[in-house]
Amino acid sequence: MAEISPLRRRMTEDMTVRNLSPATQRSYLHAVTKFSRYFSRSPDRLGLEDVRAFQVHLVATRISWPALSQTVCALRFFYGVTLGHGEIPERIPYAREPRKLPVVLSADEVVRFLEAVPSLKTRAALTTAYAAGLRASEAVGLKVGNIDSGRMVIRVEQGKGGKDRIVMLSAQLLAILRTYWRLARPQNWLFPGRDEAKPIDVQVLHSACRSARAAAGIDKRVTVHTLRHSFATHLLESGTDIRIIQVLLGHSNLSSTARYTQVSNHLIARTTSPLDRLTLEVVPPA
Repeated sequence: MAEISPLRRRMTEDMTVRNLSPATQRSYLHAVTKFSRYFSRSPDRLGLEDVRAFQVHLVATRISWPALSQTVCALRFFYGVTLGHGEIPERIPYAREPRKLPVVLSADEVVRFLEAVPSLKTRAALTTAYAAGLRASEAVGLKVGNIDSGRMVIRVEQGKGGKDRIVMLSAQLLAILRTYWRLARPQNWLFPGRDEAKPIDVQVLHSACRSARAAAGIDKRVTVHTLRHSFATHLLESGTDIRIIQVLLGHSNLSSTARYTQVSNHLIARTTSPLDRLTLEVVPPA
């Protein structure tokens, strides 16, 4: 096992003290390591011009905007916090986020897509993602105890930014999850992996999305996040207040009006999930 360098250990400690999520810590460490390897030098011996050259290199490789943004965040953290160079982070520019409209499925496409997922567990997980507007990591991270049928809500723990939130529990989703539980009998994780001590891997959901999209004959790119976009859009189209949708999605970057957003759990529990307007079979055909 390779020995961890003092610099890497220090950065890890800095991130842990600031309560950055494990996923964010891994991404930041990966970005700084990639930066270091590009120049074949320790990152604490590289300066602002090197950062600029690295950004130019990444753009030339047609890196995705989210990956480029994550790299910028990692380098700003590394220089500003771990190295204590407070003047450098502000001089590392963020890339301008492209204004692209999200891909959204119609109600009919949602039904066709979900019914094209052959695995009971994966279909239940993707159905839950759509019904509650969850991110992939949030869907796989659900535990049996997070489903509160008494209050008709789902507790999402440690979502993006390490924040917990409450989302509504669709009546139809509850029926689907009860059927799934009766057949699969999950114990701790609602959607366990092959090793039942761990949740299902998010890559399983991503792979299922690609297969189901093709099987359903949908010509749009469909990911777990597409289901989340569709959830929000369908709610908005049905007249749900944008402030409620904002809370349900757990967005951290709020608009200027978000300061007035104070939605009670009772109101969230009474919000109808778009899944309740669909007719969907939960058990795949034999």
